[in-house]
Amino acid sequence: MLDLIIRGGRVVTPEGVGELDVGIQGERIAAVALPGTLEVEAARTIDATGKVVLPGGIEPHTHIGIPVPREWSGIPDAMTQPPEAASRAAAFGGVTTFIDFAGELPITPGATPSTEPILQQLEDRKNVFTGHSYTDFAFHFIMAGNVPPNMIGEIGEAIQGGAASFKIFTTFHAARCPYGHLWAIFEQVAKHGGIMAVHAEDDDVVTYMTDKLVREGNDQGHNLHLVHNNISEDLAFRKILRLAKHTETGIYFVHTTAKEGVAAIAEARSQNMPVYGEALHNYLEFTCDDYKKPNGTAIHTYPAIKFADDRDALQQGLVDGPICTTATDEYTTHKDVKLWGNTIESVCGGHNGIETRMPVTYTKLVSTGRISLERFAAITSTNAAKILGMYPQKGAIAVGSDADIVLWDPDMKKRITLDDLHADSDYSIWDGFQCEGYPIMTILRGKVIVEDGKLAGSSSNGRWLSRKIAPGVLAQPMV
Repeated sequence: MLDLIIRGGRVVTPEGVGELDVGIQGERIAAVALPGTLEVEAARTIDATGKVVLPGGIEPHTHIGIPVPREWSGIPDAMTQPPEAASRAAAFGGVTTFIDFAGELPITPGATPSTEPILQQLEDRKNVFTGHSYTDFAFHFIMAGNVPPNMIGEIGEAIQGGAASFKIFTTFHAARCPYGHLWAIFEQVAKHGGIMAVHAEDDDVVTYMTDKLVREGNDQGHNLHLVHNNISEDLAFRKILRLAKHTETGIYFVHTTAKEGVAAIAEARSQNMPVYGEALHNYLEFTCDDYKKPNGTAIHTYPAIKFADDRDALQQGLVDGPICTTATDEYTTHKDVKLWGNTIESVCGGHNGIETRMPVTYTKLVSTGRISLERFAAITSTNAAKILGMYPQKGAIAVGSDADIVLWDPDMKKRITLDDLHADSDYSIWDGFQCEGYPIMTILRGKVIVEDGKLAGSSSNGRWLSRKIAPGVLAQPMV
């Protein structure tokens, strides 16, 4: 006897899409079978007729429960939404796993990153989420500033302990990691089988343009794209790629924003380099012209939203491959914090987005006929699992995989309103967006956690995931 059978849906598996029945026993998928061939009883049977059955969404880039710099918020002690709220919103959006960060994000000038051992910082971060997450979670580790040699020497131990990816910044005050330090970090990450998650902007260009616009009186927030600009992305991506080639390091470019970034990734992949790109879903909809609208900087996520041809290049990159994943850079605050800053130096990054990524991506690319259901599953789940070391435990509807599943109604037309969302926030840049298709049930490791618009899970359900990158992912482009 099985615990759960899902019958009659169009199931997206690693082998393709077809009408299949999915059997679940405990926390794992026990069977994927042709209709009528799964002749066993189950404690519960779900009729998925007319629905699409997808692997649970994986959100590879979040900033949950961390301090918001006073330079962005205007007040002391502001925080992004806590794990319980963020994971609740994730579950309603079809997301069953997210990857957040351990280590400090020192955006404020003069900030000093922690010198605690990496494994201790990871353990501290796990303790913040354990018992407070509706979904499973993992962490990239941030290597910020002038990383001391002893911390670089801990990278191998951290990878052995299940922290497979390391985040660095090439700009942002105290977060910026100089290239000499990056060289040493890359060598250690490559040696021990990890992957780099890179926020790549050219700091000289960003600093120069900031000073220039301030000097000229043009430092209004709607000019953010002139600071965090196309040439900055082009220069930084190509520097990182040269260093990656020299050290034979796998690269995951977070929040690619410009056509130049897409082109740099595509060129590296054509040379068989293990390079992967990520796009945020707000970059698939908005352009820098939207910054000029009332409260327009609500859409902003660093680096910056750029021009229509950049938006189009990101969409096309998701269609034909250089861009491998969608993400949110989840950084949810309340509206008064988000909109407090109105200059190029004070606009708060991030937005309330973890719940809307999959519906927006589906509407922009699947309902318009630009990508298949298989590609949708890839860019919202499977590719992140493969690149970041969770596959096939996560990201696949296959025997032995975790039973993380989303039932999707492709015929559901839903106009998003703030009242429909489940984050700890009082605004949404997606208020009024018309969705063509929407998640209606979310299952985490065999347990239904969202059903019929109601929360059925517990904040104690989520677990930390130990990750290990497959060697093939680090040898050549595998997705």
